[in-house]
Amino acid sequence: MRVEVVAAVTKGVQDLMVEVARVRDAFYSAIYSAANLDAAMALTATDCTLVNLPSGSGATGADGLRRYLADDVLPHLPADLTFRRISRTGDRWRLAQEDMVSFTHDLELPWLLPGVAPTHRRAEVLAISVITVQRSLITSHRTLWDQATLLTQLHL
Repeated sequence: MRVEVVAAVTKGVQDLMVEVARVRDAFYSAIYSAANLDAAMALTATDCTLVNLPSGSGATGADGLRRYLADDVLPHLPADLTFRRISRTGDRWRLAQEDMVSFTHDLELPWLLPGVAPTHRRAEVLAISVITVQRSLITSHRTLWDQATLLTQLHL
């Protein structure tokens, strides 16, 4: 006797999963494509926490996050910065995504390599981000960078 089990995701859960992905993509577009601080902040909860590991850079809360993005991220984005998605998985509250991130280290990157002068070398490194979304706002955003590969490629 063969028993087949079919698990179905409800339309409501599917809609939440699509919304989590939409919020994440809009946040990344606001920061990395449009350099639009207000658009990025509109997608975050007032108690949002953003952290880059292992550097530990980031911020908590609306004021801290606004300052961090305005001072440490937006003015310090390499012109040739690109993200190539490797994988993405999510549920109705979270999305985890692996990206290959490529750039030329031609300016200081306080959000990724605090205190490290530009090496003018090209890097391609894996970054894994996990975001949590509630009511269409990001409440938590953590990115783990492959620091060993990054440092090796930059000869640091």
